Amino acid sequence: MSTPAPLIGEPLALDLVNTRPATGDLLATPGDLRAWWALQAERLGGTVPPEEVGPADLAAVQAVREHTARALACARRGEEPAAADLAALNQAQRAAPAISGLAWDGAAVTAARRRDGSPGQCLTAQLAEAAAELLADPAVARIRECEAHDCVLLFLPAHPRRRWCSATRCGNRARVARHYQRHKAE
Repeated sequence: MSTPAPLIGEPLALDLVNTRPATGDLLATPGDLRAWWALQAERLGGTVPPEEVGPADLAAVQAVREHTARALACARRGEEPAAADLAALNQAQRAAPAISGLAWDGAAVTAARRRDGSPGQCLTAQLAEAAAELLADPAVARIRECEAHDCVLLFLPAHPRRRWCSATRCGNRARVARHYQRHKAE
């Protein structure tokens, strides 16, 4: 079975955690990180990944992913996340602080959000910030794990009856399996 394409469209922190499905790691190499970064570029303020994404960038993003996953697992249950996970997410944000850069556009003052640091530091800080926002959001208690028996992906349901990470991915497989079971007895 091939590794599936990343599931995107959930809150950014969930998209990051979901890069570790049951079938392997979708961020196993710097090239994988660059491809995922390109998929998320619009949500990351239009930042395009640099030509070279290094092993240090990959390790930093993987660390943020692990700290986010552990903190979310606790927060979803209403439990206190480990202090080390929260501290690591705070540290990742401090590595490339965000500021509102002010400029004059000829008619008015404009403010644009930007970060100082290398592209990898900026990405890691943005992902840690997305994790912080999700962890502090009361909606964190509504995050669910996909009901497919072989799926570990998380999602934030917009509808209370949503059961799968993706209707076209796991939902369709479950419907086909039910159909097969009904007709197998005939």
